Amino acid sequence: MSTKGLWVSPTEYVRFAEPRRDKGLTDHIATRGRSFDAQALGMYLPNPDPILKAQGKDIKVYRDLRSSALVGGNIRRRKSSVLALERDLKRGSAPVRVERFIRDWLADLDLDRIIRELLNAPLFGYQPIELMWKPLGLNLVPEDLLGKPAEWFLYDQDDQLRFRARDAGIAGEQCDPQRFVVARQDASYDNPYGFADLSMCFWPVMFMKGGLKFWVQFTEKYGSPWVIGKHPRGATDAETNLLLDSLESMVQDAVAAIPDDSSIEIKEAAGKSSSAEVYRELLTYCRSEINVAMLGQNQTTEANANRASAVAGLEVTEDIRDGDAGIVAATLNAAIRLVVDLNFGEQVTAPVYELWEQEEIDKVLAERDRGLTEAGVRFTPQYWKRTYNLQDGDIIEGPAAADPAFAEAAVRPILDQVALDQAIDSLTAEQLQEQAMEALRPVIEALQQGRDEVEVLGLLAETSPDLDAVALQALLARLMFVADVWGRLNAVADQES
Repeated sequence: MSTKGLWVSPTEYVRFAEPRRDKGLTDHIATRGRSFDAQALGMYLPNPDPILKAQGKDIKVYRDLRSSALVGGNIRRRKSSVLALERDLKRGSAPVRVERFIRDWLADLDLDRIIRELLNAPLFGYQPIELMWKPLGLNLVPEDLLGKPAEWFLYDQDDQLRFRARDAGIAGEQCDPQRFVVARQDASYDNPYGFADLSMCFWPVMFMKGGLKFWVQFTEKYGSPWVIGKHPRGATDAETNLLLDSLESMVQDAVAAIPDDSSIEIKEAAGKSSSAEVYRELLTYCRSEINVAMLGQNQTTEANANRASAVAGLEVTEDIRDGDAGIVAATLNAAIRLVVDLNFGEQVTAPVYELWEQEEIDKVLAERDRGLTEAGVRFTPQYWKRTYNLQDGDIIEGPAAADPAFAEAAVRPILDQVALDQAIDSLTAEQLQEQAMEALRPVIEALQQGRDEVEVLGLLAETSPDLDAVALQALLARLMFVADVWGRLNAVADQES
């Protein structure tokens, strides 16, 4: 025992100045419930977005920004840049039957619309998606993935999504994790709502609207010449009003009737162009800020931008596009994970949905290289790798590539293929049909014996994962027939040699 603590066991020491905490290694210590954060005292966690907190509103205020032509156009560019990417389901280490099941399910969905809704997440910070499940035979799959308004949802102190149901009170009702997935941008424990890119556009849009309003008023006031009417000093109010009416008609119709003792003078608003530039510079600055926030660049609004930079300014920068694509892929993979868990079990590996940009190859350069190669020019493997972005192992390097024996071995399969094609072409349609039916008979007999069709076709699907069941049956018959003909040709070739 000491003045600072006490050994309560041979391995545990408790200090007097510190209360004992029964916290395991897996327990949270820094939580909202134990912090001094005033927001942690409520029943739910408000959105910490500084714009929304200052305005006392929800994210519906950001939806109004889309009415701005510049913001609305940039939103279309953001979404179009992701929709233009290549996308597909990658099997990875998932079983073939699982990959085929998910692929068939995705084929029934309107993925373009779903991706557009998922891309609201970077704009508003988060986008809840509800999975509309339906039975499909013995399985259960989402019939659709519907994006619901983000302002209908909130997060509680445990960062759990809750629905603002009318009959659930201020805290809302907790959302079933098997019914909802949420697309979020830069979400964290401190801010589960994510970061909204439109928050960076709020004040520039407000200032741009105000500046445009004053610029229009300025144009109306100083854009047209002033018509000044002069009347005698002793004119009555009625005569003065009559002269004003005549001037107003003159501005509109360029025709006026005035007394012969009155005069009209037209003056230009000289020296006001510098004042108009103030409004123009404000609008240009606001447009620049919005483009930087939404597209990652502002070349289209720079005064010194040339045509090339202006065209480049119409595109979304790759880092922003790839970030948006990552949000889409993560959310779709979360939905795929739920489908696999419910239908195949949590221990089964799920396929992965990916989006990527297809690299463009210079067709002119490829045609030139092919022409030079046919003319006898030999390029080094380093050239092919550098020019066409090839990886190690894609090109056969070393003396084997120039060995005559190697060349003969490479030509022999081609000659065999020609002989095989000629043999197949010599067969009649009836012979081909008879051979195909004969090849399919073992599969049909296996099915008649009660064996599962998925089990029978799964053997062939392992080697041809991109074909459906109908195509697999046709491929099975064709491969067995070709193997038979191929064996006969090789036997004949061996006898001749």
